[in-house]
Amino acid sequence: MKPADDAGMNAPAQPPLHIETYPPSQRSLRIAVVTETFPPEVNGVALTVERLVRGLQARNHELQVIRPRQAAGDRPGPEPGFEQVLLRGLPIPRYPHLRMGLPAKKTLLQIWSLHRPDVVHIATEGPLGWSALQAARKLKLPISSDFRTNFHAYSRHYGAAWLSKPIAAYLRKFHNSAHCTMVPTPELQAELAAMGFERLLVVARGVDTQRFHPGHRSEALRASWGATPDDCVVLSVGRLAAEKNLGLLVRAFEGMRQVNPRVKLVVVGDGPEREALQAMCPQALLVGARRDADLATHYASADVFLFPSLTETYGNVTPEALASGLAVLAFDCAAAAELIRHGHNGLLAPVGDADAFVRRAQDLAAQPALVRTLRQGARASIQTLDWAQIVAQVEAVWLRLLQAHAAGRAGIRPREAPWRQPASGL
Repeated sequence: MKPADDAGMNAPAQPPLHIETYPPSQRSLRIAVVTETFPPEVNGVALTVERLVRGLQARNHELQVIRPRQAAGDRPGPEPGFEQVLLRGLPIPRYPHLRMGLPAKKTLLQIWSLHRPDVVHIATEGPLGWSALQAARKLKLPISSDFRTNFHAYSRHYGAAWLSKPIAAYLRKFHNSAHCTMVPTPELQAELAAMGFERLLVVARGVDTQRFHPGHRSEALRASWGATPDDCVVLSVGRLAAEKNLGLLVRAFEGMRQVNPRVKLVVVGDGPEREALQAMCPQALLVGARRDADLATHYASADVFLFPSLTETYGNVTPEALASGLAVLAFDCAAAAELIRHGHNGLLAPVGDADAFVRRAQDLAAQPALVRTLRQGARASIQTLDWAQIVAQVEAVWLRLLQAHAAGRAGIRPREAPWRQPASGL
């Protein structure tokens, strides 16, 4: 039942990340998290930042989230140990439902001078993030950052490939001004290190293994898609944008239909390419953005997950699909390279080989037994990425960063990451 063209891709994968269990910190930290996006916005960054924040609350830390106001009625209520500071923002071009923060250095200096945080964590590199970086440096606060989006790789999809190097230079300057930068995979760590980024630490992204679960499968939802229990439903989840390689999604689906005309394609998400995608593939069912339990039900009610993107730093949808018990097909990069064992819990295509991606999609359409095998392996492969483990790792990074800062050190080097070396190593 091995799919064709899988030479060299069946070797057992290395453990994706160094997961350990950390007891809750004995010290309650005041953490300022600066992000250009946060729920109710729906995107991978917003949802993972929220997950981190809520997990830190559960570990008895005091959280302050600084973000743009998303609409006139955006007024979150007070919560113990959780404060949201809403600042001015502007709609992002081509994404009017998303906001970009404006420069706010003076405001942040005032806020943090009055109530000084222990750590400033910057999740996004926009104007608000840059202001936070400058304010925190002026106040001599420990700073961590996340590298979450390959903006330098996006430029070629918008007719501005010449911007790739200037954007990469800005991102390098931004993150090298922080005391450490968290990246989701060793692959990305090596790529950024080769570009001159410093103090890079690998910290996994988590997945909510209770929310994303095969048990949420709904035959009623499948029936609304026109699928019988025996039909193969293919799912795609994500922003509908040029950098997501949507043309290959359509090509792979059309290839699947050649060998199994009853295959259905359901697309969850929204974005500037929605109309173009619908025109390109009128057979696809575009259901818009979904979230929370509704999103989990959509995942679990499909059979196969296609993820043709080549611009991800991680790709949160990959572990979500695996946790939901889907047979995942993706390129051998980002989260898929870390989490998928080809032929055991999913299929991988060589990076950039669109023809191989289509052939593997056709294998899935033609071989229901292969799909069943991969679905059985998917759920079991993801158990160690529960968010509680990931939040504990981030907490450990910050405790080490505070030690280094108190000792006058510039930051944490990779060999000093808390899951690789005892605390006495500082």
